[in-house]
Amino acid sequence: MSKKPLILGIESSCDETAASIISENDLGNPVVLSNIVSSQVDVHKEFGGVVPELAARSHMEKIDWIVKKAIDDSGINIKELDAVASTAGPGLIVCLSVGLSFGKAFAASLNKPFIAVNHLEGHALSPKLNSELSYPYLLLLISGGHSQYLCVKNLGEYKRLGTTIDDAIGEAFDKTAKLLDIEFPGGPQIEILAKKGNPSKYDLPKPIFNKGGCNLSFAGLKTAVLKIVKKIKTDQEKFDLAASFQKTIIEILNKKTKIAFKEFEKHVNTKEKKFVVAGGVAANKEIRKMLVKVCEEENYKPIFPPIEFCGDNAAMIAMVGLERYKLKKFNKLDYPAKPRWPLDEDAVFLKGAGVKL
Repeated sequence: MSKKPLILGIESSCDETAASIISENDLGNPVVLSNIVSSQVDVHKEFGGVVPELAARSHMEKIDWIVKKAIDDSGINIKELDAVASTAGPGLIVCLSVGLSFGKAFAASLNKPFIAVNHLEGHALSPKLNSELSYPYLLLLISGGHSQYLCVKNLGEYKRLGTTIDDAIGEAFDKTAKLLDIEFPGGPQIEILAKKGNPSKYDLPKPIFNKGGCNLSFAGLKTAVLKIVKKIKTDQEKFDLAASFQKTIIEILNKKTKIAFKEFEKHVNTKEKKFVVAGGVAANKEIRKMLVKVCEEENYKPIFPPIEFCGDNAAMIAMVGLERYKLKKFNKLDYPAKPRWPLDEDAVFLKGAGVKL
């Protein structure tokens, strides 16, 4: 029986320090042997958001221990590793540099191949950790820093169909939570507060709802929340605003997803239409429920990674590493950190004033 590849994944693009070991079974499906994630919530809580310098310092303090724990929990011998995969971008440059440098040094010390991973590709492949997902498929990547619809044709082959022209959806959740005086990270708390509120209480704007294809915009929605917050006097009004905000996001994603389905079908001819939803916001149960319903209506198969693989983690980085290892797609040890690294390198940059749709 041939030896199964063993890949170490390392993630430090923002405020999670993470390491994971994955391999595969006899059927060629990935097996997660360990997945360690250390959050920095307490480090950034008083600032209401991630402070890059503090995040980088925390990564430096923890990364050696996190990687050692991932190896110990996996039960493997360090010399059995076949490759080391580290996130090289996109993300905060000071944070990326910690995990990237550690991964390079680790690979060099073991004389093993090094693989630089695009963090977004990690999210794109994250459902492969628990399902037999084949190409091609439509991807909705929704996280704190990204909101994109992508046609995933193959490993390394991506066509962006739509993106946010301003804030990412996770950023809109977090900023709205901050306006509602919810402790960082507040995004996930919006869903909890929304259950207590009336989603029809506030009529919030839906920017570029009827134009721009499946591109997204959330800055105007956030501004509307800011104006309402100034007038709020009771907890119930806060709950109502949280519910109205979440309902508006769901309505936007409902319409834009249907448009994305049509765009996807222009680029790909496939009998089995698959829709993958990944990233931290994919953990929102109400958004999941709506997207599953849309898939049923449009004859798509909805696929989500397990909740523990929605947010930033190293198992998804190791997953990309495993795929690239099998294709012998390795990188040199001078590979740079890339704070901006789109999956579709040919896509037009759509952010800032003057964007035309």
